[in-house]
Amino acid sequence: MICTARPLLPFAMSAAVLAGALHLALAPVPALAQSGGTGGNATTGASIGALIEETRPADPLAAAIARYLDSTPAPMLDARFNAGAQDEADLGVHGFYEGRLYKPLWVSDEGINPHGEKLIAAFAASRADALDPAEYDVDELRRMASTAAGDDDLAALEVTLSNTFVAFSDHLTSGRVQPNEVNKALNIFPRAPNPSVVLEYIESAEDFDASLEALSPNTPNYARLKAALADYRAKAEAGGFTPVPQGETLKPGMTDTRLDTLRKRLAEQDLFTPGSHEGDVYDGALVEAVKLFQERHGLAVDGIIGRNTLAEINVPISQRIAQMELNMERRRWMPDDLGERYVFVNLADQNLKVVEDDKTVHTARVVVGKPYHATPVFSDKITYAEVNPFWTVPYSIATKEYLPQLQKNPGALAAKGIRIFSGNREVDPWSVAWGSYSRGNFPFTLRQDPGQQNALGRGKFMFPNKFNIYIHDTPAKALFSRAQRSFSHGCIRAEDPFALGGVLLSRDGWDKQKLMSVRDTDKRRVIKLKDPIPVHLTYLTAWVNKDGSVHFRRDIYDRDTVLAKAIANHRRQQL
Repeated sequence: MICTARPLLPFAMSAAVLAGALHLALAPVPALAQSGGTGGNATTGASIGALIEETRPADPLAAAIARYLDSTPAPMLDARFNAGAQDEADLGVHGFYEGRLYKPLWVSDEGINPHGEKLIAAFAASRADALDPAEYDVDELRRMASTAAGDDDLAALEVTLSNTFVAFSDHLTSGRVQPNEVNKALNIFPRAPNPSVVLEYIESAEDFDASLEALSPNTPNYARLKAALADYRAKAEAGGFTPVPQGETLKPGMTDTRLDTLRKRLAEQDLFTPGSHEGDVYDGALVEAVKLFQERHGLAVDGIIGRNTLAEINVPISQRIAQMELNMERRRWMPDDLGERYVFVNLADQNLKVVEDDKTVHTARVVVGKPYHATPVFSDKITYAEVNPFWTVPYSIATKEYLPQLQKNPGALAAKGIRIFSGNREVDPWSVAWGSYSRGNFPFTLRQDPGQQNALGRGKFMFPNKFNIYIHDTPAKALFSRAQRSFSHGCIRAEDPFALGGVLLSRDGWDKQKLMSVRDTDKRRVIKLKDPIPVHLTYLTAWVNKDGSVHFRRDIYDRDTVLAKAIANHRRQQL
């Protein structure tokens, strides 16, 4: 399984390299201090004292920083950083200062330095990245900076700024909460930056402002969403979205007294140009504006304002802002580099795209898991495809859905092309006393032959994973015409899989027509990819396209609600 941790380019230093870079003058002291016995121990104790005196900083401010660090416990490392065998103190803020002989980074003898002031300003401006300045205690930092008198106060300010910066960089690079702890269906594990390395990174930065900015995800998707968040906050301050009154379903050509309000509402979201439509007849430019709204909110694009469309129109702008903030957190969980060529599935959008060299070369509607069988979030690599696959029925489906049918009629599955096996031996369904079996003792394997009825359709794309999730065809083509397409047991059903296969297998000498010719043989064919293709299953309910269009989707798995609660709990723990 591929971990989707974003490569921490500014912090690309191994624990071993870091250990060599840090000069830990007092490292031998704990071992010496623990030696027992009498006699020579007085000399040993004197040696320890002498060693401590030799390594104590001569500079008064550095000495104050050393005293402050000695008197305060080291903050616990984020569990997302894999410390390995390296001692925690080597990797934390304590180790950073010990390695630089307690030289300050943010203050001088005269007070806070320009970088320290810029850092506090960055904490204060963190709301732009959907973070909470209160988590960084900006007011207290400002108070400490303005009232610092003497080395002890400056030392406290110095270390507090570094501790806060480590937390801030953690939040920007990998998010405030651990995805898999929020929801076990989120099988992604972003790594927090090493505290010492992130401090060394900012200390050695040639351009301090640019280095601070580089902590956040370096992707156009994140930047566009950040800009849209600022725009929506400005819209909220200007009055937000005007609600449209309830009424009968509004279809093109109908007359309605709510059209003035509707025009105003759509203009507030930059979907309607004022003056392009007038009067009480719902037609023309206003219908087109509603269709644009529907397209950007995952609704049926028909221009009809029914219950679902009106409900989305009347979602308060505060809720849209909250959606954007949650999805900025999700973007922080993702790697900056998704691959030169990859498949991207947004489960909330129920759409798939293939990207090559940052260009979308193929899109397809998909069917995803029902809420009860929610498709998980993870990344892996497509390693092979199958044309005319067999379908081995999952045990849960075999026992929950097909066993009751066999108990009523042993021949019920034959018409579906499903055969029954005990090990490698095929079993005559009429020879089995089905009533003696249940979900707890079902010993058989059900397998469906290739063909038009096969539940996997005529093709599948495999990226072996512990969830047994893959992309496949389906005989239930009608589902792709629906706006909401969460109907599967968890796997992803793709519209026109042979067009998808023609793109994915193009570098292996295949195209759509060649794949379809294999399909027409009704014989199973496995095609291994020379170069596996990354596939990313994601869950985004708000994003911004390259054209600047802002999109929102329903929270079909209730994951926005769960994430919002987790972030709120995190915030309470920090305050």
